[in-house]
Amino acid sequence: MSAASEIDDIEDVDPGLAGERTELAWTRTAISFAAVGGVVLRSHPAVGIPILALSPLIWEIGRLPGKPGTGYARTRHLQLITVVVVAVSLTALVITLMTGW
Repeated sequence: MSAASEIDDIEDVDPGLAGERTELAWTRTAISFAAVGGVVLRSHPAVGIPILALSPLIWEIGRLPGKPGTGYARTRHLQLITVVVVAVSLTALVITLMTGW
């Protein structure tokens, strides 16, 4: 049996700071959404409010446990992230189409 077949994921052996970097990236994204929402809120309140409302949701997604486990838990974690990314994208699209930017 080779060593590569024994190790499913390199981060299981040496996770390093990958989890922290990922959480920080989600935090930066949430802060960016809040900043953009604040700027847009000044000129277009109907657009700025949904953007501001998405920033805590994005921040909370980034705080999910880094290792949700295997099997069903990991699948649910990835599905949640996918749903949030799609929801944010669709919200941005609808706002853009409604305002005619």
